[in-house]
Amino acid sequence: MSPEQFIAIKAAEAVKQIYNAEVDPATLQVQVTRKEFEGDYTLVVFPLLRITHASPDATAAAIGDRLVADCPEISSYNSVKGFLNLSLSNLFWRETLAAISQAEDAYFSLPATGRKVMVEFSSPNTNKPLHLGHIRNNLLGDSVSRILAAAGNDVIKVTLVNDRGVHICKSMYAWQQRFNGATPESLGVKGDHLVGDCYVEFNNILQEEVARLVGQGMDREQAEKEAPCMKAVHDMLVKWEQGDPEVRELWAMMNGWVFAGFDETYRALGISFDKVYYEHDTYLLGKELVQKGLDMGVFVQDPDGSVWCDLTADGLDRKLLLRSDGTSVYMTQDLGTAERRFAEYSLDSHVYVVGDEQNYHFQVLKLVLAKLGFDWADRIYHLSYGMVELPEGKMKSREGTVVDADDLIAQMYCEAKATSEESGKLEDVSEEERNRLYSMIGLGALKYFILKVDPKKKMLFNPKESIDFNGNTGPFIQYTHARIRSILRKAEEAGIEAGLRDVELSPKEIRLVQLLNLYPQKLADAAANFSPAVMANYAYDLAKEFNQYYHDTQILREADAELRSNRLALIAAVADVLSESMNLLGIELPERM
Repeated sequence: MSPEQFIAIKAAEAVKQIYNAEVDPATLQVQVTRKEFEGDYTLVVFPLLRITHASPDATAAAIGDRLVADCPEISSYNSVKGFLNLSLSNLFWRETLAAISQAEDAYFSLPATGRKVMVEFSSPNTNKPLHLGHIRNNLLGDSVSRILAAAGNDVIKVTLVNDRGVHICKSMYAWQQRFNGATPESLGVKGDHLVGDCYVEFNNILQEEVARLVGQGMDREQAEKEAPCMKAVHDMLVKWEQGDPEVRELWAMMNGWVFAGFDETYRALGISFDKVYYEHDTYLLGKELVQKGLDMGVFVQDPDGSVWCDLTADGLDRKLLLRSDGTSVYMTQDLGTAERRFAEYSLDSHVYVVGDEQNYHFQVLKLVLAKLGFDWADRIYHLSYGMVELPEGKMKSREGTVVDADDLIAQMYCEAKATSEESGKLEDVSEEERNRLYSMIGLGALKYFILKVDPKKKMLFNPKESIDFNGNTGPFIQYTHARIRSILRKAEEAGIEAGLRDVELSPKEIRLVQLLNLYPQKLADAAANFSPAVMANYAYDLAKEFNQYYHDTQILREADAELRSNRLALIAAVADVLSESMNLLGIELPERM
């Protein structure tokens, strides 16, 4: 129970005793006391004046007197112009710490909501390996899924692999033209990297052909359309859609290389899905909905056979749903996929984790679904996030200037190894355990650096800054957890028992308990806002507060056995909350560093 809930309940009881009137505690306004006033929490008494028929100050005094007299958890009060400022006693915080310690697993999840939520994330194209932008998408999707599940929802994690279309045909064409039958095995590279190299090479082929055509007098825009490689790619796509065996065989082979590469990267990041959708299975979905829209008069068909939804009355524009040749577009697929998912899973909500460059797409998707009569259209949520940029600017896949996810993971491992070896604290640790620790620290640094930023904001990624063991970083929180676990191990080895005792908490200990007690509310806030940043920065605040406490307080060397046991129990609770908070970000905390 939060302090606000506790005070509201006790205040309602006081009103009943004093004024013989029933008040719903949920309607009472309780908030943290402003810093310039004495007290911990403030009850706003103005709404109660209709019951008390007294002045604000008289009402506050009457309720304050009753609370202090009847409730040992409230030590004192003062009132300022209708605001009743209450100070909670040491007993309240001791009881709160006991409740947190005894709650165990139940403390780290909210009551079941009965809601079924699907979260779609990652959704890569099969023409390139995963890169830094994909990492932010994957980490957000995975963390939001964890948070929503902890908040009591039944969560289904899915991805839609864009495994067909012009992009993969470009890689296929370049492989045929320039790679002489090379395979991942023959080159000793991951399959997704090979296909990505093919995609970059296609751009080189295109630029060569465009330059030749421009040199022959054609303008650049026309040259990019007339380039032989572009025509070849279009022909390949048509053959794919017609089921041409040779094209389909090449497509299946190269996609197989990419899928194997993706799986390896996902494992390294700790990412998994409950279901994987493939565009080649879903791209035709939605065509029946287009016909339904035509029958309803919601869509219109132009003379060339193309089908559109006119959204100009809604402040948007006309949206293409079927091309003149009858082929579908991304919107057609998304309409059909959404209908299938809501029907198949009886979803209460569907969250799409997609970059903010697709804001318009999802605005249109929801609007078109609503026009088709689907009452669940407003239960679609686009978790729109800002792009990740480098100090030198934006990444470009076709030019090969992206930060490869595998390279970045390897770099983070090396950064963690170098930083850890400088400390000289792992000399007695086995090589296997050290390697696991370097991986844990490197991934923790990467994930935390990305997830601590509000999803809506663009961010600049700096690997060296992320690995710092001081400041608002993953390694700082990991080191704090390892320090606590070290203290607890030493206590156990010395036969010192950790357990709550009936002793006074110091102001710094009360501050730690206050922070621990915020966990359920922070979890609820993170879930409501689809923001892992809430949990990341909460964990940092808790770790920072512990380190200040540790610096100023004797724990193992405390002479008073009762105080020592109580402090050990308190820091054990801190370690548990840090671990659970970071687990919601997909970050492991080591037992030692």
